[in-house]
Amino acid sequence: MPNVTTRLVVGISGASGAIYGVRLLEVLKSKGVETHLIITPWGEEMIRVETDMSPDDVKNLATQVYDDKDMAARVSSGSFKFDGMVVIPCSMKTISAIANGYASTLLVRAADVTMKEGRKLIVVPRETPVNQVHLKNMLQLAQMGVTVLPAMPGFYHRPKSMGDLVDHVVGKVLDQFNIEHNLYKRWQPMRDQQHLADQKHY
Repeated sequence: MPNVTTRLVVGISGASGAIYGVRLLEVLKSKGVETHLIITPWGEEMIRVETDMSPDDVKNLATQVYDDKDMAARVSSGSFKFDGMVVIPCSMKTISAIANGYASTLLVRAADVTMKEGRKLIVVPRETPVNQVHLKNMLQLAQMGVTVLPAMPGFYHRPKSMGDLVDHVVGKVLDQFNIEHNLYKRWQPMRDQQHLADQKHY
């Protein structure tokens, strides 16, 4: 029987793309996944700037919320059991801090704990273009076993709205934790699509 994801730590940092974190929390709540949320101060600001929600609205989607300055929070300890963590969106500053072990905030400390305990950590960078420092930090994380999942939505599912694009990225995150969803239509080779179309004529 496959492992079932029941408890995740979710970090929202100050990169553009707050909607990705919001949407992930909405879906996880609908699926009964316990979420432990950390929002950085600039993450809260991006929620105000980029969405019609307040930071409190977003916090209400989570099971439990922690202050980014609270270094004594449960998620700062490896003794707190959780299935994994995702930072969505993840600023380049946060990526740098995680990659170099600069755990001066709770979000980065929780990511550090996730890595040291051998649990799955996903970072969702939303930045373009990227310079050599950004690339080196992301490569360093990948080499340490962190999944770097850039917010790069695909178009093979024929998105009709911005929501469809957001759901594609969120769906990719859910896939990493083996959480079933139908947020987007999965890739189907053209030959298979043609085969299905031909069958309709019989």
